[in-house]
Amino acid sequence: MANQFEIINKRKINVAIVGCGRISKNHINAIALHFESSILVAFCDTSLERLKEAQRLLNEAYKNQDIKNTPPEEFTDLKEMLLSATSGAIKIDLIVLATPSGFHSKQVIEIAKAGIHVCTEKPMATTWSDGLNMVAACDKAKVRLFVVKQNRFNSTIQLVKKQLLAERFGKLSIVNVNVFWHRPQKYYDQDNWRGTWELDGGALMNQASHYVDLLDWLIGPVGSISASIATIGRNIEVEDSAALQLKWKSGTLGTMAVSMLTYPKNLEGSITIIGEKGTVRIGGPAVNKIDHWVFSEYHDDDLLVENANYDISNIYGFGHPAYYANVFKTLQGKEEPVCDGREGLKSLEILIAAYRSAKLIKTIYLPLEK
Repeated sequence: MANQFEIINKRKINVAIVGCGRISKNHINAIALHFESSILVAFCDTSLERLKEAQRLLNEAYKNQDIKNTPPEEFTDLKEMLLSATSGAIKIDLIVLATPSGFHSKQVIEIAKAGIHVCTEKPMATTWSDGLNMVAACDKAKVRLFVVKQNRFNSTIQLVKKQLLAERFGKLSIVNVNVFWHRPQKYYDQDNWRGTWELDGGALMNQASHYVDLLDWLIGPVGSISASIATIGRNIEVEDSAALQLKWKSGTLGTMAVSMLTYPKNLEGSITIIGEKGTVRIGGPAVNKIDHWVFSEYHDDDLLVENANYDISNIYGFGHPAYYANVFKTLQGKEEPVCDGREGLKSLEILIAAYRSAKLIKTIYLPLEK
């Protein structure tokens, strides 16, 4: 609960971003939108070029809002940043990790020991034990652990979640998720950590992570998973394609198909929900368009379907600003977190179960042993 943590409500929340690569732009823009409650005070990256680009993106974001800003301090080493914070040279309330997934566990634990709240990009970790250790470390240090799950805030997903909570679907029978995207070899060749088991994870762990999150957040606890993975068209350690068969504890059945080999570009990020009283399919490249919406009884929410659709400039969608609104309000003691460390563990558990199933060629039952 909020009263376990220091409330930050009489000043702006000081934020630092560690990792200024591909996804950092979304974080920079989202945080800049919340200039009334937060301020970016530091960037950290091993690349001076990426630090320069992060400063440029922030300046551009503030310029668009006609806001003058003091340039954030720059660090090339997380330990150096934490030393500056613990010594009082710089005040940091929240550190956002946009680093390779395999680094998350060690970095979260270091940040927690420094007494700083931490937010990590998906997936929160690449192993089950790492995820558990991250939550334990933040609990011990009495700091918040947030895990980025911005798709929960998509207008399309929010509308479907509302119908599920209202039980408009009745008893669910089948749920299908497809993630058919395009990741050329040059994408993996950008950095030597991409496409590795230790630092990145494959199509399921990395690209489809947000869709795996929806399996639990929308439909409920998963009971069992049978999975197959394969590396078919890319020169990488991890899988570029995967197929899952799922059974939820409620009895609902489902499938999930993932491939990064879709030609020539991203085709579909979709979820189809079939119930006894309703059927919905959210499609588009990234669950951004409601393709089918039928229920046995009319409700005023049915009028909101068209307005829930939105165009996307990239597959990350537009959920980051809403996600950060929740993060900052949580730190201000005004809300509870939508996705904390324990929520993050739910999707990690499904991912780890899928990989275990593929490796052992057998059905894996949840929950996993601690």
